[in-house]
Amino acid sequence: MTRYLNTSPVSDIASRRIGVLLVNTGTPNDPTTPGVRRFLAQMLSDPRLVELPRMLWLPILHGVILRVRPRRSAHLYRKIWTSEGSPQLVFMQRLARKLAAMLERGTERFAVQVGMCYGDPSIPAALAALRQAGAERIVVLPLFPQYAGVTTASAFDRVTAELRRWRCVPEVRFVHGYHTEPRYVEALQQSVLEHWKKSGRTHLLMSFHSMPARCVAKGDPYRSNCEETARLLASALSLEAGEWSLSFQSRFGREAWLQPYTVDVLRRYAANGPKKLSVVCPGFAADCLETLEEIEITGRAQFLQAGGESLSYVAALNDRDTHARLLVDLVTRQCADWATARPLAPAQQQPASLRA
Repeated sequence: MTRYLNTSPVSDIASRRIGVLLVNTGTPNDPTTPGVRRFLAQMLSDPRLVELPRMLWLPILHGVILRVRPRRSAHLYRKIWTSEGSPQLVFMQRLARKLAAMLERGTERFAVQVGMCYGDPSIPAALAALRQAGAERIVVLPLFPQYAGVTTASAFDRVTAELRRWRCVPEVRFVHGYHTEPRYVEALQQSVLEHWKKSGRTHLLMSFHSMPARCVAKGDPYRSNCEETARLLASALSLEAGEWSLSFQSRFGREAWLQPYTVDVLRRYAANGPKKLSVVCPGFAADCLETLEEIEITGRAQFLQAGGESLSYVAALNDRDTHARLLVDLVTRQCADWATARPLAPAQQQPASLRA
């Protein structure tokens, strides 16, 4: 059996494409206990997410966590599941179609696929689809604006692990992050302003996914990336110091994670004010469990029960036109010097002195 997949270059110029791989974290295939268990087993086995020695962690994962957590998580997923399926995947697919349509207006030919770090469609499946579409050059665009080892680097690991199996490896360019991109900040600004136009202007809480504090202590730039995005968005909205705040959500386990925790901020604001909040989650490109259930459903209920007056959630950028145009900018910048050059005729491929 051959060790490498046979992935010959595309010889037909009309079939050549620049591939674009949009990457996100992923989602279960269905909101059932078995479906969530399969998803969590894959995600929580990633050493980027849990850096404990495998001999220590895997028995805990399979012996304890995967026996308890999937049932509870499946219940939460059912709260946000739609008739089309997982919100994150639905929005990602819509965004991919919109991006493909915008890119095709140029002179180059593109193929766009969605690949998830965990679950389906997988990154290997998406890369295979790009190969079948004629992509010999690929821009990998993880939709994690703020770089983090647990997200961006995990996507890189999965892309390179798959390409190690290919005989003919494509030229690949990898977007590291885009937390200060003007179009990204403008898209967030517009989404908040449109939300306020409907729901009223209130104190803006910017909630980012948290991570173990030790990761930042060891050199991960994630926290500083989040703080830069927050400052830029506050400036774009002309907010004064007391009109916005930053927090971190989705803590897992007992060790110290990045603070202040969103749940603690909501509890404190409910008691002492501001009692009217708008919450935006700038680190999530598409709405998912952490935004729709943790913030919009549970976070709002906890805030109101503790004495808060109103909490409105600002939807993620999802498949907004401003989001797609941001991605067009990121992609075209990466491949600005790529041209689908017409292949040379056989007699022109090398000087006569070098031909046998």
